[in-house]
Amino acid sequence: MRYIIGVDVGGTKISCALSDLSGNIIETQVVETNASEGESAVLSRIIRLIDKVMIDRDITKEDVKAIGIGAPGPLDARLGIIIEPANLPFTNFDLVTPIKEKFNIPVYLDNDANAAAIGEFMFGAGAGTENMIYITVSTGIGGGAILNGQVYRGRTTNALEVGHTTVDPFSSARCNCGNLGCLEALSSGTAIARRAKDAVLSNIDTSLKKYKTLTSYEVFKEAEKGDKVAISIRDNALRYLGIGVTNIINTFDPDIVVIGGGVSKAGEVVFEKVREVVNERGLKTMTSGCKIVPAQLGTDAWVIGAVALAILLI
Repeated sequence: MRYIIGVDVGGTKISCALSDLSGNIIETQVVETNASEGESAVLSRIIRLIDKVMIDRDITKEDVKAIGIGAPGPLDARLGIIIEPANLPFTNFDLVTPIKEKFNIPVYLDNDANAAAIGEFMFGAGAGTENMIYITVSTGIGGGAILNGQVYRGRTTNALEVGHTTVDPFSSARCNCGNLGCLEALSSGTAIARRAKDAVLSNIDTSLKKYKTLTSYEVFKEAEKGDKVAISIRDNALRYLGIGVTNIINTFDPDIVVIGGGVSKAGEVVFEKVREVVNERGLKTMTSGCKIVPAQLGTDAWVIGAVALAILLI
């Protein structure tokens, strides 16, 4: 039997999965990234995890057909180099070569959102489609595209940085990229939590003041109970998300838009609000037949995506 190994390298944890060639996960291991310890330490953890999933299942590197790695961008998927992500200690770091040399197995690197998009396309909500856009709305906002059945990476392999598209040029919300009015600065879980904290520090009457810690979860929870401030924060964020999705549909004309990430877990209200904006603002020729649906792969989307990446490229 032959296997695939998928690795998701995140700012807080590294996940590694062993699967068969059909994408069925057999073994998963997770460790803390401890990114502050530097490039070599993180690379060593990745290598140890790959070793561990093989040892635990008593297989050798000869049994493994390929290794797929998803990591935050910006990166160069062709060269296997991580350029300078915000939450990892890599700077123009060749991640692929040392792993390939250690195991003598083909290794493929891609943006983690691209990998998650491939996973949803092959094994999740996008299965059976030809043109799929994947958006993750969590701490930040990212995306990936499958166009005519092929992954679209763009000139630098960093396409679909949808979080850094401008949806309000007059906004004062500054994004981590340095611009004002980015989708990420207005609709991400971080942005929702920031607006909630600002409200709590003001003289506005809101039930959000009862929480010591505020995230988007508390905002959606209080909005559902009828708190007017929470409703305003929620609806404002989802309106901008709807504008972002409208722009994507008008640009790519997809069969389906799949939305994942922590904010998507707030439930049907997210999709109702996004669809409402898309119906108001989008070109009917493209929006009328385009589905907007939740991701199906859940918390394992990233590592399943890394597995799917390897399967796609072998």
